[in-house]
Amino acid sequence: MSDIEVLAHHACFDGSLRFVRHNSQALGVPATFGIFLPKEALVGQKVPVIHLLAGLTATQETFLIKANAIRFAAEHGIALVAPDTSPRHTGTKGEDDSYDLGSGAGFYIDATSEPWSHHYRMETYVGEELPALTERLYPLDGTRRGIMGHSMGGMGALLQALKYPDRWKTVSAFAPICHPSIVPWGQKAFDAYFGGDPAKWQSCDPTLLLRAKHTHPSTILVDQGLMDQYLADLCPDALEGAAKEGGQSLELRRHAAYDHSYWFVQSFIADHLTHHAKGLSA
Repeated sequence: MSDIEVLAHHACFDGSLRFVRHNSQALGVPATFGIFLPKEALVGQKVPVIHLLAGLTATQETFLIKANAIRFAAEHGIALVAPDTSPRHTGTKGEDDSYDLGSGAGFYIDATSEPWSHHYRMETYVGEELPALTERLYPLDGTRRGIMGHSMGGMGALLQALKYPDRWKTVSAFAPICHPSIVPWGQKAFDAYFGGDPAKWQSCDPTLLLRAKHTHPSTILVDQGLMDQYLADLCPDALEGAAKEGGQSLELRRHAAYDHSYWFVQSFIADHLTHHAKGLSA
């Protein structure tokens, strides 16, 4: 395989949707991402960009196919970049044994414990390698870069924005895992990826980061459905309380009739693109 390989290329909303594979230094294996370039980028104009992080079991295609984000990104002249949710085919023992650990469940963190630490380094991949690569290959303006996610990806978006506020000008999330260190999803992943060291959980829990005064200069937009089947594990109230405690501007919108699905995401994606477009044009 060459270092960069375009696997698919589709015209979409007068722009270009591509799926690209490359040799990832951070992950130590080939990785695939999706990218939408609006028409402005196709003529060489530098455009703002939003990175889209999907949830458990998803891939680089999921957010782009299911969220209806491309329609509104095209209207705003914004590019979209969607990574996979984990490294793939690493040979790590146990990576394909369950849906919530290993393949499809990278949790957007850098594992520090064997055997995961060799390849499961999604925090570095999403925050450093992928932006640098895509901004080298395409006319993307790295000074106007936002991040958005759903579920596990919402957690990942919050982590990136709170830990590395200089990298991301805007941030939003749909039904994020807000307090992973106290719920089974997060505890299982953190036990494996961090070898059971609770001190390392502190840096990968949005609620704990906010309590420790890690904030983002923008207003964070979060939407949460109250019919979400995972609501008890998502802990939006904890995020809201920690934001007040830490001095973070947060717009947390609760929606009575909505569940955890991409039907929910589709319903409010236009608001999120508007939120990012305003922030990225400021």
